[in-house]
This record gives sequence, C-alpha cells and structure tokens, in this order.
Amino acid sequence: MVQFEDIQSAHDRIKDEIIRTPCTYSSTLSTIVDCKVFLKLENLQLTGAYKVRGALNRLSQLSDEEKLRGVIASSAGNHAQGVALAAKKLGIKATIVMPETTPLSKIQGTKKFGANVILHGLFYDDAYEKALEIQKKKKLTFIHPFNDDHIIAGQGTIGLEIHEDHPNLDVLVVPIGGGGLISGIAIALKKLNPKIRIIGVEAEQMAAMKTSVEQKKIVQIEKCKTIADGIAVTTVQENTFNIVSQLVDEIVTVSEVEMAHSIMKLLEIEKVLVEGAGAAAFSAVAHGKISDITGKKVGVVVSGGNIDINFLSKVLERGLSEDGRLVTLKIIVPDSPGIISDISSIVAKFGANIVDIYHNRTFSNTHLGETAVHFTLETKGHNHIKEITKAIKEHGLTVKKT
Repeated sequence: MVQFEDIQSAHDRIKDEIIRTPCTYSSTLSTIVDCKVFLKLENLQLTGAYKVRGALNRLSQLSDEEKLRGVIASSAGNHAQGVALAAKKLGIKATIVMPETTPLSKIQGTKKFGANVILHGLFYDDAYEKALEIQKKKKLTFIHPFNDDHIIAGQGTIGLEIHEDHPNLDVLVVPIGGGGLISGIAIALKKLNPKIRIIGVEAEQMAAMKTSVEQKKIVQIEKCKTIADGIAVTTVQENTFNIVSQLVDEIVTVSEVEMAHSIMKLLEIEKVLVEGAGAAAFSAVAHGKISDITGKKVGVVVSGGNIDINFLSKVLERGLSEDGRLVTLKIIVPDSPGIISDISSIVAKFGANIVDIYHNRTFSNTHLGETAVHFTLETKGHNHIKEITKAIKEHGLTVKKT
C-alpha cells in the first residue's frame, strides 16, 4: 500500500512541473447547499484535469531503457492527456489507446501534446485490452490510470495541497472511477487530519467501486453510457479497492440529470467549466446525497474540465430543464385559426419566452379536428411553469410537459 511518505516524495518530484491549483471558498454555493463549500479546481491544470500529477510521478521514475522504448496507456481522455504531457516533458514517446466514444476535445488535447492516438472500442475496458495487446507486441511500458503505486502517490499530492490551504475540513468529496484519485487523497488526508470524512462519488449507472465495497470483493459491472466518461469503469483493481475499503468513509452515487444540473450551476455561478466526472462530487453535495454536512466545512474536488463544446450545449439544456428554466409543453388544440396566437398571448402574459413552436397535424395522434402543438419555453422555474400550465388549462385546453 502507498505510504504517506511516498506522496510527500511525489510532491517534491512534480511540484515544479504542475499548476498549484486553488481551493477556493464559494459563498454563493455555500448558501445554496447550507454548508461551507471549498472547490479544489483541478480543471485548471494545463491538461484540464488532475491526471498529469500521477503521470509525471510515474514516468519520471522509469529506467533509461524504459524511457527509450516508450510508454503506452489506455484512457477515456484525462489520463491520456496527463501521460502525453508528462511524456513530452521527459522526452518519451507515448502511445494512447482511447475509446471511439471519447469526446473530441480530449482526443485533440492528447494529440496536442505529441502522443500517437489509437481509437478502439466503445468503453474504457475495450481500449485497455487493446493497449495491453500493443504493449506486449512492442515491449512498451504500460502506464495504468489508477492501479499503480506511483500514480496513486502522484494523485495524493492534491490531498497535501488541500490540507495546506484548509487544514480543518470536516468532509472531502471526491469522484471515483478506478479509485486512484481518492486513494491517494485519502492516504494523505487521513494522516494529516484523521477526523476528516472522505466521501466518494460515482455515476449511478457505473458504480463499480461502491458495488465492490458493499460486496467485499471486486465485482465487474455492466457497461453503460454516462456523461461522466472520466469515471466510467466497469472493474476496479485490487490496489485501489483495498485502499478505498480501508480509508473511504462512504460512497454515494449521482444521476445523469444531477450531474448535468451541476455542470450548469458551476458554470453559471462560479464561472467554472467542468466535465461530467468533474461535476460529480459537487452534484452529491448539491443534491443531498451526503448526510450530516449542514454548517460544516466541505471540500469538493473538481477533477476535470475537458468537456466537448457540442456536448456542453446538450448538457446545459438538460440542466436548464432540471432547473425549470426550459420546458416543452404539448398542448392539444382545436385545429382552427387563432389558437396558437391565443396560447402565445397567455405565455407572454406570464413573462415566458417562446423558443420554438412545433405544429404537426398529420402525426399528432389526436382526434379529427384537433392537433398537437409543442411549445418550447424559457421560464423562471418550476412554479412559473405551473402558473403557465394552469392558465392554459383554464383556457379549456389539454396540456402536459414532455
């Protein structure tokens, strides 16, 4: 098991090559969630995520022969960029195998640092198996994203920085994929602040660590799509499983909608751009997944911000919908002149903005003489939607949210 001294050594080894990210207090978020929120902004690293810490620590300890042969890694994105940047800094050739579903921003980011990128499979595990195949054939050094002592120690340097900035945190919330990040941080902080509660957060559909810890053995879960691609792992490994089982106090899960909502809130309130995995920890705090934090000092690790811009627009729409600020109403109306104008007047009366109107006579599945009209509206919250819906119903029309 990684020791505290390993993390201290890692910090000395990499501190001049990484960005010392801030751990900032948010008064607005603290008011919203009724606890003192401190955001550790690892999305501000040069690679857009914390992964460069572990990669630098691992690659800097390769032998000269290993450096000459080169390295290979598998990744859904952030580990790829971390390894690519570390390899560039150390003059090592890097090959990265990534799932075909990896966001374009992460693929481009990895190539930017000079790595050879190979796309294979739909999930991380597919890319992992392909990377091992290439590694054996070309005798490269495989850089595991989480099941490696040097990687874990590198990620643990985040814990040292958090403690230096805020030594009296009551709770720290950390996203979990394979568990390398939370393992390193837990080792560091449980040594420096034994009373701190370490809470892990996984995507609801991909809770490999939570399932394994609960069953007291490593369990492989089914592959599933999630917006938190950075923590989408079907199988954890023995190293991180053992550390998490010993040092992490609780693991909770968050839904896709909750993460989308948190991406929007962090961008809107804190002007912090995060990816799905990067929003997971705050999402758990914001949606009441963690008990006994009212009034307490709660650290939140924002692990990364590498989100594809095209995908971001979809996530924001989902977040706005969850917040009651974007809604589509399906209204059954008489197929007669002036009815859309009447509905538009009601919407205007209540101060909502019409974004789109979709009118389908032929395929609306309504009675003859009726049609379905879909109004997409910008609204001011769920109560505002209820007021508009009530007014439309009072006009004698059938309406429901879609």
